[in-house]
Amino acid sequence: MSPTLAMPAAKLALNVAGSLVSGVSNALDPAKAKAKKQADDFETMFLEQVTQQLTAAPAGSEGPLGENGIGGDVYKSQLTQEYAKLIQKSGGIGLSDSILRDLLRVQEQSGAAAAGA
Repeated sequence: MSPTLAMPAAKLALNVAGSLVSGVSNALDPAKAKAKKQADDFETMFLEQVTQQLTAAPAGSEGPLGENGIGGDVYKSQLTQEYAKLIQKSGGIGLSDSILRDLLRVQEQSGAAAAGA
C-alpha cells in the first residue's frame, strides 16, 4: 500500500475503533446513553426552530414553499424537521455535546449527594 493511501486508511480504522469503543461503553452505561439521546433530541428541536425561522416568509406572501396552499404548512413543518435531523446527525452545531456534559455533571453530583447522605 502506498504511503498516500496508508494514512487515510489508518485514520479511518482509528475512527471506527473509537466509535466501537464509545458504543460499547454507552451500551454498558444506560444512563449515559439516555442522556446522550436527550441531548441529541434537544439539539434537533432547537435546530428545527432555527430552520423554521430561516424559511419563514413575510406575512401575506406565498413564500418559497407555497405555505398558503393546501397542506403547505404541513409540508413546511415536515421539511424543517428533516433538515434539523440531518443537521444533527451530520455533527450538529455542538449544542448536544455541551448539554450532555452538563447532564452527566448533574447526574454525578446528584449521585454523590445521594451517596453522602
